[in-house]
Amino acid sequence: MAKATKRTFLLGAGTALAGMGLWRLTSGSSVARGPAYPQFDSFLSAKGNILNDASLLEPTEIQKFVQFNSRIDGAFIHQLRDMVRGGGEKTYPMIASTARHSMGGQSIPDKGIALSLVQSWIEPDVSTRSYRVGAGTRWQTVIRELDKIGFSPKIMQSNNDFGVASTFSVNAHGWPVAYPGCGSSVRSLKMMFPDGVIRTCSRTENADVFRHAMGGYGLFGVILELELDMVPNLRLEPRFEPVAGRQLGERFAEALSADRSIEMAYGRLDVSVDNFFNDGLLITFRPTEDQSDLPAAEGSGIVSMISAEIFRMQTDSETAKEFRWWTEKTLGPSFTGVTTRNNLMNEPVVTLDDQDPTRTDILHEYFVPPDRFTDFVDACRAVIPASYQQLLNVTVRYVGADTESVLAYAPEPRIASVMLFSQEMSRRGEEDMRRMTHELIERVLEIGGSYYLPYRPHASLDQLTRSYPRAAEFAAFKRSLDPRLIFRNLMWDRYFSKV
Repeated sequence: MAKATKRTFLLGAGTALAGMGLWRLTSGSSVARGPAYPQFDSFLSAKGNILNDASLLEPTEIQKFVQFNSRIDGAFIHQLRDMVRGGGEKTYPMIASTARHSMGGQSIPDKGIALSLVQSWIEPDVSTRSYRVGAGTRWQTVIRELDKIGFSPKIMQSNNDFGVASTFSVNAHGWPVAYPGCGSSVRSLKMMFPDGVIRTCSRTENADVFRHAMGGYGLFGVILELELDMVPNLRLEPRFEPVAGRQLGERFAEALSADRSIEMAYGRLDVSVDNFFNDGLLITFRPTEDQSDLPAAEGSGIVSMISAEIFRMQTDSETAKEFRWWTEKTLGPSFTGVTTRNNLMNEPVVTLDDQDPTRTDILHEYFVPPDRFTDFVDACRAVIPASYQQLLNVTVRYVGADTESVLAYAPEPRIASVMLFSQEMSRRGEEDMRRMTHELIERVLEIGGSYYLPYRPHASLDQLTRSYPRAAEFAAFKRSLDPRLIFRNLMWDRYFSKV
């Protein structure tokens, strides 16, 4: 299976780079990023406790950092309930997270209590094709344990480092098709409400809370455990189809509609300046006839490390960008063989850190109707090359309609474009990113699309409410459930507190 495990061939020709770059959020290590920004997860005594997120651009003073690494037991519940209920004259805001993969303070409470859930338990049930899992359990644990019994998570985000409850809280999608976000695969969850009481939430019990918490960024309580769908693991074979960049969205939707056997799929676009978004590539995976003796999920190992080195050469190098695209289009089909569903999703972000203290990786994601993807490509061509930003990768995915979550980014089927930029860590770099992002969001809104909330807070309040027309309803429900506003983060402070 050596050939079959090479998901990330050479220049990052792997299938899912959304959620990549930023190994520091998964390892807990501190990485110096220059004097203007504190170390990740550092606590600077001179200015109190400082917590940052994946962007390394959100150093925020917090009251304290509390990590829970146990199952739900009496001591755990007692300590958590005391923090939630508060006492005395001062009650601190709080928010729970695992990897802090977000990039705009969605997992940071200003001068509050940052809860980190670090767990590793999972209980599969083959008879119901579901599994119970601790909120802070990471997807790598889920894949490892389900793989042993021939199953796979139905929907997860594209890397395995992140916590399961965190994925639900941002309602992240993956690249199994043709599903909506992860929330659609969650059957129920247990959550500590703002009054300190633990309640079950599902589509039939506390259903309003369930719909708001799905993509609710932890603003309604602390999720303790979840029950999710699992599906059989499969051996899959890839097919590579060159597509004109402007036609990639419609072709993606057509391929899925015409062939229901496609299990996983993604697209890529050429990001070299001279050929910017002109060429695309659609990669689809279908089950093979032989489904016996599936190998254990491994991931791409050393190949990912090689990929990272060459991937990073693209910064300020058109030659490297052109070469990378050539390898994906020409060599990728020869070096990417039969693999398994679990193996494709079993990739960490750890190997793709830039190791450059002057730059940081910033993600964008936009969702547009398949028949407006041509307009999206035109918008990107008009906006991105005119900026200082270094676009290193675009991964294109299909997202099914989300009819459940209140903050739905894909109320109808959408083509998702995940972009990874390498940004200069300077005032100039940040202001240029803000300008470019604002202009790109505006153009996406004009063609009936939306943008994803977990990333940098460069959208205006008006742009947020136009992308998410139920934002005021979301905020009102939050205030009714949590009148003391115990669960808060920087995103609430900047946006939802004002609608």
